[in-house]
Amino acid sequence: MSRLEELIQQLCPDGVEYKPFGEMAMIIRGASPRPIKNFITTGADGVNWIKIGDVKPGSKYITETAEKITLDGAKKSRYVSDGDFVLSNSMSFGRPYIMKTVGCIHDGWLAISDFGDYFIPDFLYHLLNSNRYQYEMKQKASFGGAVQNLNADIVKGLVMPVVPLEIQQEIVRILDQFTELTAELTTQLDAELTVRKKQYAYYRGELFRTAKDADIHYLDEISENCDNQRKPVASGNRIAGEYPYYGASGIVDYVDDYIFDGDYLLISEDGANLLARSTPIAFSISGKNWVNNHAHVLRFDTYETRRYVEIYLNSIDLSPYITGGAQPKLNQKNLNKIPIPLPSPDEQHRIVSILDRFDTLCNDLTSGLPAEIEARQKQYEYYRDKLLTFPELREQR
Repeated sequence: MSRLEELIQQLCPDGVEYKPFGEMAMIIRGASPRPIKNFITTGADGVNWIKIGDVKPGSKYITETAEKITLDGAKKSRYVSDGDFVLSNSMSFGRPYIMKTVGCIHDGWLAISDFGDYFIPDFLYHLLNSNRYQYEMKQKASFGGAVQNLNADIVKGLVMPVVPLEIQQEIVRILDQFTELTAELTTQLDAELTVRKKQYAYYRGELFRTAKDADIHYLDEISENCDNQRKPVASGNRIAGEYPYYGASGIVDYVDDYIFDGDYLLISEDGANLLARSTPIAFSISGKNWVNNHAHVLRFDTYETRRYVEIYLNSIDLSPYITGGAQPKLNQKNLNKIPIPLPSPDEQHRIVSILDRFDTLCNDLTSGLPAEIEARQKQYEYYRDKLLTFPELREQR
């Protein structure tokens, strides 16, 4: 018999009582001094102003805030203490976070406090985050309209188990083992990806340096531009199908017909990503597909040249060839001005082969560990919901 089973057998063999959450905790809505910009301060006596952006990815705690408000603003807001909960009513809807600092919350938050007689904080976190209560909050908040409003009365009305504190501690210990393992795997993935990306960038730079003395070519010399075959289709006029519909940064839809069939290099023609470079601006596609007028379409004679140009364009600064401010654009004329040092076919093959191997290593990593992380997360959610399900205590006759 496990430690948890022993505790249940000892402390609540016949089940547990269920009570409305509002009878076990203080639950109130935050408040916002308006206009908030008039109360933001950098002064030493400012009070922490807690926003959803202060939540670190993957964390259940709020430990610090990016902004502060004045003492006058704090008087018009709602104060929360270390150990209290905040529950989001907007972005990250219904998600609970434990305060590890003090400060004020706006009306997009609910504050939960004074629950210590019934819950330890980490158990309450797992309970509020469970599928049962997340679903119930979303359902009740959506009732009567499209706009979700998670008011205090909804949260007060959640009927929750009154579980002995010793059992809560044991459940937290078990569930924290799952979350710690997921966190370790995520850290491992991030660290390994960082190393491999640095290695890739280093070798890419070295390989292209060896090619710097190669003859300069331009895209209209080494490829066929197929832009005149592109056809944009408004979203409302597209018919759903099996063929990918490409835009400036990748697939944006699937449609029932195609206009290209083969291997092509797409290069972003417009969009903020031309400057932000958060995703590659050059990417290869294969097979039957449709491309709109936001990406240039180039066809090459060989895989090696197409792949070499793709990697090269993604490695250099293209800002000298981009026009427009609010709407960056790389038009065809400027695209054809980009000088590309193109080595011999054998050297192209060598460079592409090496970099493709690095790319495969990164892809193997990003398909392996994330799958493991996802499996651990599902395992945690399964055991969380099982462990947090308690039979209701029936009145003894």
